[in-house]
Amino acid sequence: MAQTYELVASPRDRVGKGSARALRREGKTPAVVYGDKQPPLSIAVDTKETFLKLHAGGFLTHVVTLKVDGKEIKALPRDYQLDPVTDFLVHVDFIRVSDTTKVTVDVPVHFVGQDKSNGIKRGGVLNITAHEVALLVSANNIPEHLTVDVSTLDIGDSVHISAVTLPEGAKLVDHDDFSVATIVGSAAGTSEETAAPAAAEAPKA
Repeated sequence: MAQTYELVASPRDRVGKGSARALRREGKTPAVVYGDKQPPLSIAVDTKETFLKLHAGGFLTHVVTLKVDGKEIKALPRDYQLDPVTDFLVHVDFIRVSDTTKVTVDVPVHFVGQDKSNGIKRGGVLNITAHEVALLVSANNIPEHLTVDVSTLDIGDSVHISAVTLPEGAKLVDHDDFSVATIVGSAAGTSEETAAPAAAEAPKA
């Protein structure tokens, strides 16, 4: 189930750079809510509160209830802009969602079982090839992350997306059965393994 939170917002009657600068001086960030076959709605959200949500993680996968003039709008942050110099939040785009809305989101991949992997115990390294996976999923069922168990992997083994459990109703955007992680031999381990047979085959003096 997707995590949700609330943000109090106010409507914006004026748009443009001058209006946006005035809002930022008041500690607010200009934003737009669009989608659901409705006209875009220009709003302003509290900069500090929104910035904290942004850096708490999962900002683009957590549904928010925007409270605007006594009305509640269920939305999902789709994009945001930061000042390239100050890292200050300057704009946010939201998309309206409902219980039936399907959205495409990039879901983080978490890996477990490294301490039990025989390949890692032998000196192998977990090579992650997919840190995020794009899913088409219901807006009210966006997972916090996908979990991949690597405890049974040895050096040279891979785990593919087909072995990962997806949320009910979720579909992969990329239909290929791609690899999400591989256990690769470390340079030191490879050198030792190739050196051992060479030493055994060397003629005795």
